Amino acid sequence: MTDALDRLEETIRARRMADPESSYVAKLTAKGRAKIAQKLGEEAVETVIAAMADDRAEVIKEGADLIFHLAVLLADMGLSFDDIRAELERREGLSGLAEKAARKPD
Repeated sequence: MTDALDRLEETIRARRMADPESSYVAKLTAKGRAKIAQKLGEEAVETVIAAMADDRAEVIKEGADLIFHLAVLLADMGLSFDDIRAELERREGLSGLAEKAARKPD
């Protein structure tokens, strides 16, 4: 059974190599990973701004944009929400503080 995130990923994968004149995903993909990452960052900032304004409706809209652009970035890197789900499952049951402390320093 697929959910909206699975269907979103399928749509993004199908449109990545489409005509950039007819597909936003193809247009963004053609601009490269740096542009995709930039758009993801912009959507994150817009989500934060909406949250700081306590605008629940706008957080939902911007959150959807954020997840969409994350899905485009994941597809560009050959990753999927399944990879994110696996990482979340790996972390399940760990204290956030313990998980963070266990990370290797960059």
